[in-house]
Amino acid sequence: MEVLGIDVGGSGIKGALIHMETGEMLTDRFRIPTPESRKPEEMAEVVAQIIDHFNYKGPVGCGFPSVVKKGVCKSPGNLHKSWLNVSIEELFEKVSGNDFTVINDADAAGYAIMNYGIGRGLKGFIVMITIGTGLGSGAFLDGRLIPNFELGQIPYKKYDKIETWAAASAKEAEGLSWKKWGKRFNTFLEYVELIVNPDMIILGGGTSKYFPEYEQYIKIETEVIPAGLQNHAGIIGAATGCLVNHPELYLG
Repeated sequence: MEVLGIDVGGSGIKGALIHMETGEMLTDRFRIPTPESRKPEEMAEVVAQIIDHFNYKGPVGCGFPSVVKKGVCKSPGNLHKSWLNVSIEELFEKVSGNDFTVINDADAAGYAIMNYGIGRGLKGFIVMITIGTGLGSGAFLDGRLIPNFELGQIPYKKYDKIETWAAASAKEAEGLSWKKWGKRFNTFLEYVELIVNPDMIILGGGTSKYFPEYEQYIKIETEVIPAGLQNHAGIIGAATGCLVNHPELYLG
């Protein structure tokens, strides 16, 4: 069974068809830049364009960059404030005509890693950190998801949230070297270790592929490893998240 997975990000919205049993991407990734407004209606139109690109008629799994409860946005995160309390599932279904299951984007990436990637079969308390426009986080206990673990929202000094200071977007905006940014990211990981004390931290998002560039600046005791699926994990996991509402898809 194939399902369309869509990964909504602060800079781009991406989609691909995913094989539900293997987690394999059956098509190339198709990406459209996120509208500058980051408002609901404009972003919903982009999602519909991605569905049209694949001429897809079935259920869609979607990873979304905010706290998501029962398909509703409970925090706008890095998006426009008008997203607050919007039913993402209802909006996307109205615009596209497809059935949607929407989950937090870091939870989606975690689903991919824990079901198809390096996290498969791991026991204990595993935290997945996605490094991008923000710092997403997904938590898994013996392979089972603990939803909406938004560690990037921890307040830090003059910043409303630590991800503003330590995400990949901060490195780019401020022109930081790997050393300077790596030390910032390590500070964030120190908070993660202090607050939740995981058995392992797995890094995802596009920045994870550059792990050798900043690995030496990570000083915490918890084991930290790159995910390996990199930027595709969000799309693969989004499709897997579709199983929340459609468990029968496991049967093909």
